[in-house]
Amino acid sequence: MTAIKEINPKEIWSIFDQILQIPRPSFHEEKIQEWAVNFGKNLGLETIKDEVGNVIIRKPASPGKENCKGVVLQGHLDMVPQKNSDKEHNFETDPIEAFVDGEWVTANGTTLGSDNGIGVSAAMAVLASKTIKHGPVEVLLTATEETGMDGANGLKPGLLNGEILINMDSEDEGELYVGCAGGEDVTSKFKYTEKKPTKNQVGMKLSVTGMKGGHSGIDIPLGRGNAIKVFFRILNAASEQFGAQLANIEGGSLRNAIPREAFGTLAVKKGNAKKLIKMVEELTAVIKNELAVTEPSLTVTLEKVKPPKKVIDKKTQKKLTAAIIACPNAVIRMSDSMAGLVETSTNLAIVKSDAKKKTISTACLMRSSVDSAKEELGSRIKAVFELAGAEVKFAGAYPGWKPNMDSAILKAMQDVYNKKFGRIPEIKAIHAGLECGILGGNYPNWDMISFGPTIRFPHSPDEKVNIATVQKFWDFLVATLESIPEK
Repeated sequence: MTAIKEINPKEIWSIFDQILQIPRPSFHEEKIQEWAVNFGKNLGLETIKDEVGNVIIRKPASPGKENCKGVVLQGHLDMVPQKNSDKEHNFETDPIEAFVDGEWVTANGTTLGSDNGIGVSAAMAVLASKTIKHGPVEVLLTATEETGMDGANGLKPGLLNGEILINMDSEDEGELYVGCAGGEDVTSKFKYTEKKPTKNQVGMKLSVTGMKGGHSGIDIPLGRGNAIKVFFRILNAASEQFGAQLANIEGGSLRNAIPREAFGTLAVKKGNAKKLIKMVEELTAVIKNELAVTEPSLTVTLEKVKPPKKVIDKKTQKKLTAAIIACPNAVIRMSDSMAGLVETSTNLAIVKSDAKKKTISTACLMRSSVDSAKEELGSRIKAVFELAGAEVKFAGAYPGWKPNMDSAILKAMQDVYNKKFGRIPEIKAIHAGLECGILGGNYPNWDMISFGPTIRFPHSPDEKVNIATVQKFWDFLVATLESIPEK
């Protein structure tokens, strides 16, 4: 097995190997922030950590490059903490177990954190390099990007001096991104009353596992299943045919990840238990057939457990189930202006009951490159849950990034790529929330672009980064920095 730090280009992989050892899930970024600050200071560079946790490091221009336009290299420090249910891993304390799998680097049962660890590693490699010829460089490493873009939202105007922002959080080598979708969270809350199960009940644990999940923006057009939707489809049939009562539910864990698993406890009359098991087996076969291509490992189990002492009242269960079934999910509309690009989508990401508070909460993340379309989708989701009696709230809205096809850095990087690799890179927008839209609000004069190596299945335990594209990504970044024009 090849050691991660020995892969070429070693400039990037040796730093990424360090990052793999540092726990950095969103909201637990103190250690990675400390590492970044020490990295800059140990190089003798001006280093700042602002009040929201962003780290800024400045490196002076190489001799003879002082008059070049200043470049801001930008990435985010946090990662999405997702793991398989059978994997023991504490993202707040444990290092990521990365390994080489053929042409890829991946992790053992967890997210890898190449999103955005490779981009961060590249920025730090530029700071550490003594050979790259570049103008003034500032590295901006933002905090808590994955759960609300807190660092980008909290960045104050005037802290950075550069004129060009190069975001390194895209995930397809050979493509230059000039736009992204905006997003907004929609949450709902049901209040329920605890009831005693009817007499002669047995407990049954319903588990939906083995689904792929993935990034709720980038992977949403792949047609993958949603574990929450599958769970409530089965629950609806179980309730209608056999009077199954729901005691608790936990599906999904992150608003920006397609839910891979859902678990809940049911109560059902002893005389209906075998019938229920048979029905679930039959319905599971139907669902597996529907999702045979996208979810070949989908598994649904129903096993006897201790009967629950309390269940959710039937009225709330019925309304919750109806709302989940009716809630819009996945791709809503494709773009009219850019072929193959999703315009608007939503991800039903989380459903969770709280026995202490007697509540059931849901969370969706909407994305759209058209603000009015996002608003219309929000009104639909709100209507569904309000009609079911839930309290609905909107939060965490962030803007999209409108493409600028006359961008000077876009044209410059197209030329550099063509000269280096013999073809012109594709120009694209991404159906995900890049920080460029927010950062450009405080720095409206920035000329912005985003690129990166090829990463597949981010936000899921299947996440992997292609080794060969990391080399091309690095070579392209170096050549770009050496070609930045003068002011």
